[in-house]
Amino acid sequence: MRARVHLVIMTCVLFSGCGNAPDADIGFLNETQHSDAQLWSLWKAAQNNLSQQIDLNPLQRQFSSVAPDILPGDSRVMAVSPHRLVVSSQPDVTSASLYTATGSNRPDPTGLIVCPQPCNVNYAAAYSLYLRPASHYAASWEFAGNNFDALVQYEFENQILKVLGYDMKWR
Repeated sequence: MRARVHLVIMTCVLFSGCGNAPDADIGFLNETQHSDAQLWSLWKAAQNNLSQQIDLNPLQRQFSSVAPDILPGDSRVMAVSPHRLVVSSQPDVTSASLYTATGSNRPDPTGLIVCPQPCNVNYAAAYSLYLRPASHYAASWEFAGNNFDALVQYEFENQILKVLGYDMKWR
């Protein structure tokens, strides 16, 4: 009987070390052709940018002449981590499809993907989803150097701002 008790106790001790560590879900589900280190670098750049200032309406200003909605930086951004954030490319919408839908004529690759609701636009170079955190970008941007970095960093800023409860309507 005593041996069984010891066996049960030892089994409990052994299995207590199993399972997910508290930070196991921190990081990216990286479906890009870039390293995790590159994505972390862009995440940290997004945090640094938002700690300086927050632009809440860059998209709105593209389509109308409204005043910028710029807030001071928020130090809380430094404590936000990605939690199983999917980062992936999506195929560019074809030039023919874009022309049929919008009358806009762009050569292939268009650099645009379909932006699902609740986007304020139908097509974008990149977008983020928040219920199951994800940032997607047009595949043609994958190796477009600094353009890739700028797109992904902007989408990481959106992920951070959403976690902190900012209004994302015009981001």
